[in-house]
Amino acid sequence: MNIKKGDKVYVIGTRHTKAKEGKVLAVDVKNETVTVEGYNMITKHMKSRGATEPGGIIRREGPVHVSNVMVICPSCGKPTRVGHKIVVDGDKKTKVRVCKKCGADIKTPIDR
Repeated sequence: MNIKKGDKVYVIGTRHTKAKEGKVLAVDVKNETVTVEGYNMITKHMKSRGATEPGGIIRREGPVHVSNVMVICPSCGKPTRVGHKIVVDGDKKTKVRVCKKCGADIKTPIDR
């Protein structure tokens, strides 16, 4: 999957009319969905579990399909598709994510 946890993304083409930027909080590879910070908020009614955990209405982010999300390139600042290139360093080969618009490397987020 081209999107990693911690990437800054641009949400497009969902049932919501506003497109929005946000940070990826979680990636679900099996269902091909991502959770974006502050987007697709759902309300969940929780029952209390004794005296330690009170019940109530909790708002949290819901999943968004990967096809509705584009990574924002850190160098050009535009939503872009992600490509891959292989970088050879001596006898070691590494696969690097690349911006399709400007060709700059997209670093993997550190704050996992």
